[in-house]
Amino acid sequence: MRRREFIAGLGAAALPLAARAQQPVPVVGFLRDATERGSGHIVAGLRKGLSEVGFVEGRNLTVAYAWTEGQTDRLPALAADLVRRRVSIIVSSAFNATIAAKAATSAIPIVFAIVNDPVAFGLVASINRPGGNLSGVSYLSSELGGKRLGLMHDILPKVADFAVLAHPNNPVSAPFISDADAAARTVGLLVGVFNASTEGEIDTAFAALTARRMGALLVANDPLFTTRRDRIVALAARNAVPAIYSTREFADAGGLISYGANLPDVYRLTGGYAGRILKGEKPADLPVLLPTTFEMIINMKTAKALDLNLPPTLLAIADQVIE
Repeated sequence: MRRREFIAGLGAAALPLAARAQQPVPVVGFLRDATERGSGHIVAGLRKGLSEVGFVEGRNLTVAYAWTEGQTDRLPALAADLVRRRVSIIVSSAFNATIAAKAATSAIPIVFAIVNDPVAFGLVASINRPGGNLSGVSYLSSELGGKRLGLMHDILPKVADFAVLAHPNNPVSAPFISDADAAARTVGLLVGVFNASTEGEIDTAFAALTARRMGALLVANDPLFTTRRDRIVALAARNAVPAIYSTREFADAGGLISYGANLPDVYRLTGGYAGRILKGEKPADLPVLLPTTFEMIINMKTAKALDLNLPPTLLAIADQVIE
């Protein structure tokens, strides 16, 4: 009798283990409005965040990557495909990707990394209590327009006219321009806006700002500009226009200076949230995170090519100086 009870007990204990062994590996859909090339630091940050909560790609997690490769209009189809594949969660990179993911599903959890105010654009009910199936990280790049203008003014104190390259259809552009313009007015500077929504229009914008002899350039955050960063950096060099950018990819590509959120850290936070949701937490209960880690990257090769003497104080506070 005791032997039968013991064997029965073994069978009962083994069932949950067998059930766990047969559970499918969760799949994270990663939707990014960018090219796979040049996104390695983003993916590394995501993987680090996931690993911090116990998920390792290839071991107990699969990541389904969906890249637009610079074609933003592919986002709805890519988002729909992730939903059809029944991914466990979608991590959406940038505003357009988040809008596409939100339109594709109200059931699958979505963790976003965006530069927009998620409340103002109706993605969440509030920062502290998002509600619905979305939460994530907002690094509010649009609020750094004034900061970037100030950095360029420190480098070029005699320049009075600053250009802004912006995408007219990106909701981030208007607050970025407004922030830069407000900062300019306080010190008697002028800001001129040059719009571009296609690669050809980027060339046109550079021709126009060069013709107007704008002394410096602020490049607003936009996937079009990120995927065409080599072109933009080359145009700035060809026309001898000192420029400041939103992310370090531009400085790595030869841009003069970048200032913005530390993107690997942003995606580490995003990956951490994705992992917590996979473990059972709900996006509705996870407050939207606002990162506090910002970085400044200076490319000294470009500074020398432009014959600029950068202030020692600026070099001292840079997170990295590319020699």
